[in-house]
Amino acid sequence: MENNVDWQQFAIPDLIEQAVCKRILALAKDAIAARGQFKLVLAGGKTPERMYRLLATSDVDWSKWFIYHGDERVLSVDHVDRNSVMAANAFLNDVPIPKAHIFDIPTELGIEESAATYRSIVEAAMPFDLVLLGMGEDGHTASLFPNHVHDDEIDDLIHTVYNAPKPPSERVTLSAKALSNTHCCFFLIEGVNKRDAIKQWRAGGNLPVASIRALQNLVVFIDKTAVDVD
Repeated sequence: MENNVDWQQFAIPDLIEQAVCKRILALAKDAIAARGQFKLVLAGGKTPERMYRLLATSDVDWSKWFIYHGDERVLSVDHVDRNSVMAANAFLNDVPIPKAHIFDIPTELGIEESAATYRSIVEAAMPFDLVLLGMGEDGHTASLFPNHVHDDEIDDLIHTVYNAPKPPSERVTLSAKALSNTHCCFFLIEGVNKRDAIKQWRAGGNLPVASIRALQNLVVFIDKTAVDVD
């Protein structure tokens, strides 16, 4: 079961970043024309970071953009390993998106308080126009990890994570339900170390990436090294 995923394969990572940037700008233009704003959920990771630097060179109406994050690590507000710091350095500091339109997950407040704060922000923002996601070699996305169980009866939009298998262990993440409440979702995936997870995903494996849906389009931008060619 691939949930009608549109798999877009590219020869080299640079082509992924260019293609995604172009698609984001087109989606933003359409969303602003239709709804007066563009609500974008950012992903962490090296591939999105390179794409953000390219996106920051674009000449668009940034005043209508609204920025959110798919997940965040529980670290100090200026810690280099925070997704918000990476996004600011690669993208947000270089474009005139109003500060009031940028919604970082305030994990410096602590895991429970930041989750409660961000839940109300996410609830008010949905549906998003575009969610960007990556995938780890274990098939995780955002901070949704394999074999983790979340009590959706308590909170089905935001999850607190206390035992992430990679440091830091404490994180706040949007749930699969929240990440799926988007018109479009783009996965950016590169590298031979992703092959096993991709193979499992395409075979219907029970991985976090496979739990993500989209209201309209779900596209995986993937380089050829990440595709199982056997």
